[in-house]
Amino acid sequence: MPTTGDLTPTRTVEGRAVPAPGTYTIDPSHSNVEAMARHLMLSKVRGHFAQFSGRIVVADDIAASSVEVSIAAASIDTRDANRDEHLRSADFLDVDAHPELTFRSTGVEPAGSDRWTLHGDLTIRGVARPVALDLEFLGDATDPWGNARALFSATTEIDREDFRITWNQALETGGVLVSKKLRIELEIQAVRES
Repeated sequence: MPTTGDLTPTRTVEGRAVPAPGTYTIDPSHSNVEAMARHLMLSKVRGHFAQFSGRIVVADDIAASSVEVSIAAASIDTRDANRDEHLRSADFLDVDAHPELTFRSTGVEPAGSDRWTLHGDLTIRGVARPVALDLEFLGDATDPWGNARALFSATTEIDREDFRITWNQALETGGVLVSKKLRIELEIQAVRES
């Protein structure tokens, strides 16, 4: 069981490691929010969002815990300026009309010996849909400045057409240019508020 400091002692609830109760603020400089799509039905294209914020409330009763995240849609970066501009347009994220993507949890439940399922509503382009994230608590640490941190990893898969992101081009060989399915991956460090 990882325990790396007095400020964030990992505890065990029903045989699973969980962080100490409290409110944690996501540290964007040590966190990553990415989305991955298939291009030409084959290769993976990854984009990360450079600007996001959020809070995680870890309750004494884990089932009462909550997560809220806000992501600046215009901060998408796929390492290709033309593609990024297209993703910001009305064909995809429509950032002028919908500047933020949001996630608000609705519940958390155990999923195996060391994983959790985090349920919540994801809103993209003003469309909210329920999603389930495969969540793992990676442990805790105290940084050199005495800040207590909790580390998490989470993944989910969504169908972008559920959020009215339907632009595509058919390929002569069959299939489409951009996959409907998107994989979302998060690596999160969150600092416990004093």
